Amino acid sequence: MIKDSLTKIKEIIKLFLRYTPFNFSFENIGYIPRWLVFWFDLQITAIVLVFVGIITNDFSLLFLNKQFIPLIFIALSSTSVCFIIFKTYVGLIRHSSYIDAVKLFFASFCSALFLLIINFIFFKVKGYFLFEHLFLILFSLGLFVSLFLFRGLVKVVYTQYLSKNPSSNEKVFVLGTSQNSISIAVAIENEFPKRFKVVGFLDKDEKIANKRIFGMPILVLKRKAHVLIRANNATGLIVLENDLKSEENIQHIEDCLEHNLKIYRAPSISELDLNEGINKSIQNIQIEDLLERKPIEISNNKILGLIEGKTIFVTGGAGSIGSEIVNQLGKYSPKSLIVIDQAETPLHSLTLKVENKFPELNFIPIICDIRNKERLDYLFKTLKPDIIYHCAAYKHVPMMEKNPSESVSVNILGTKILADLAAKFDVERFIMISTDKAVNPSNVMGATKRVAEMYVQSLHNFLKDRSRTKFITTRFGNVLGSNGSVVPLFKKQIQEGGPVTITHPDIIRYFMTIPEACQLVMEASTMGSGGEIFIFDMGKAVKIIDLARKMILLAGFIPEKEIKIKAIGLRPGEKLYEELLNDKSITLPTYHDKIMIVKVNNDQFDYIEKEVDQIIKVSNNNESIKIVKRIKKLVPEYKSLNSSFEKLDN
Repeated sequence: MIKDSLTKIKEIIKLFLRYTPFNFSFENIGYIPRWLVFWFDLQITAIVLVFVGIITNDFSLLFLNKQFIPLIFIALSSTSVCFIIFKTYVGLIRHSSYIDAVKLFFASFCSALFLLIINFIFFKVKGYFLFEHLFLILFSLGLFVSLFLFRGLVKVVYTQYLSKNPSSNEKVFVLGTSQNSISIAVAIENEFPKRFKVVGFLDKDEKIANKRIFGMPILVLKRKAHVLIRANNATGLIVLENDLKSEENIQHIEDCLEHNLKIYRAPSISELDLNEGINKSIQNIQIEDLLERKPIEISNNKILGLIEGKTIFVTGGAGSIGSEIVNQLGKYSPKSLIVIDQAETPLHSLTLKVENKFPELNFIPIICDIRNKERLDYLFKTLKPDIIYHCAAYKHVPMMEKNPSESVSVNILGTKILADLAAKFDVERFIMISTDKAVNPSNVMGATKRVAEMYVQSLHNFLKDRSRTKFITTRFGNVLGSNGSVVPLFKKQIQEGGPVTITHPDIIRYFMTIPEACQLVMEASTMGSGGEIFIFDMGKAVKIIDLARKMILLAGFIPEKEIKIKAIGLRPGEKLYEELLNDKSITLPTYHDKIMIVKVNNDQFDYIEKEVDQIIKVSNNNESIKIVKRIKKLVPEYKSLNSSFEKLDN
C-alpha cells in the first residue's frame, strides 16, 4: 500500500516538474545546497510555530494577528542561531544518520531554551511572558519531530527515485552476525543505486533466534542454508572473506551452490575500497575460496632480514609464479629487483603493475633467455645479484612430451647456466622452483626438472666448502590460476557453453593458490642452509571432476544438464595422481608446519655433471628417443606413461 502511494506521488512530481519552465529532472539532482537545506528548516520551523499556536489556543485561529508576527520573528531568529551552532544543515539529507538526529535534538531544545530565557527577560521588564511554557515545550518537541521526519521523507523519496526498479535488487542473506557482517549489511542497505536487498542473517547461534538487526530477521541454521534462503524468496548468500576459511561455512556454501543459489564474498568493512563502493567490492565467489585451507602464517621479519637492501634476480618473473614472487618481494624493500624473462609483452605488463604499486622500488626488467650464457654472465658481472629466485621453466606436460629438446634446453641447460654463474659470482642464495612432477617422473617435463634438482643439489654439495652460495630447491604441486592450470581452461570452456573436458574421472591433484605457494617459497628461502629440497603441505587432494562441478555451479549452471563434463583420456605422460615424495625419500620437519625437508643426497657431482652434459649434447641433435634414453639413465625412476617413450622402459 505504502509502496503504491509512493509510486503515485513519484509520478505526480515527475509530471509537475516536466511542465515547469525549467523542465527540472529529479534524476539529475546532485546535492542540495546548504543554504537551501537551511531555508527548508526555517519553513518547517514557521509551520511548527503556527501549529503549536493553534494547539495552545484551543484550536482557534484568533491568535494569528499582528502581535503574533514579532513572536514568529523572535522564534525564527533564535532557532536560526541554534541551527548555525549545531550545523544541522551541513550533512547530506539523503545520508542522514543518528548523528544528524542528535544534532536536531540539541538544536530544537537549545532553541526552546533561548526562547525561555527571552521569556524571563521580557517578564522582568514588561511583567508578562511572551510565550506560554506549554507552547515552548510543544514547540521544541514538534520542531525536533518535524525536522527528523522531513529528512526521513527525503531519504525515502530519494531512494525511490534512485532505485528505478527496486524489485530488480537481488534479495540476499548475510552469513553470520559478527560486527563485520552487520556493518556490511548496513553498507549494502545505504548504497545507491542498490544492487542487493538484504532480507536477513543466517547464524548457528540458537540464543539469537527470532531476533532482529536493523529490522532484518536472524534465522538459525537448524535446517539447510538453501532451505531458509529459498523460503524467504532470496536468491543469494553473502559471505565475508574472513569466514571463507571455516569448514562449516564452506559446507553451507557448497549446499547453496548445489541448489543453484548465488554466493558472493565481501571484504571486511575495514578493507572496503571507499572509492569503489560496496557494490563493486562484493564479488562472485571463486574456486580458490573453496579450498578449505587455513591461512598461511609466515615470518615477515625473517624474510625482511633476508631481502631488505639486497639485489634480487627473478628468472621467469613475468610468469604466474614469478610475477607473484616479484609482487611479494616488493614489500620487503630490496635494493634492486631485477626480473629476467624472454616474454616481452607479459614483462611489460608486469613492469607497469610494479611501478604503480611500488613507485619507490628500483625495478629493472630485462629481456633475456636463460640459455644465453654470455648475456647472463654480463648481467651477473654488472648487477651483482645477492639472491636468485629461479622460476623460469617449460612446464606444460603434453607440449614437452612432444618437444624433449626444448625441455632439456630450458629446464636443464638454463638451470645449469644460472647455477654455475651463481657459484662463480658468489651469490648468497639460489632458490629453484621445482614441481611434484619431478617425483617418480612419468613425463619429459617432470624428468627434466628432476635432473635440474639433482644438478643444483650436487653442485651445492660439491662447492659447500669453497663457495658461500646456498642452493635451495622448493617443490610443490599444482597452482590454481597459474598458466597451464585447469582453472583458466575450465572457465573458458564454461563461458563457451561446455563441455568441460577432464582427462579421467578418477584423476586427482593437490592444489595451492599462487599467493600461498609463493609465501611458502619466501619462507623456505630464509630457512635453507643449502642443498635441501623443501616440500610444502598441499592439503587435501582434489578430484578434478569435483573441481569441474564446483566451477560449473559457481558460474550459475547445473553440471551435466546445462554444462556437460566430458572425459577425453589421459594425456601423454600424465599420471592419475601426483606425488611430492618417492618411496625412498625421508622427510624432516621444520619450524613451519607446512614446510618439510626431503632428505635426498646427491653428492656425485662429477657423475651428474658428466651425464647432464651428455643430455644437453644429445638434445642439440633434436633426436627425441636418444634424449629421453639419456635422461632415463640418470633418473632410473623415470617411467613413461601413456607416451611413445614407454618402449624405452621395457
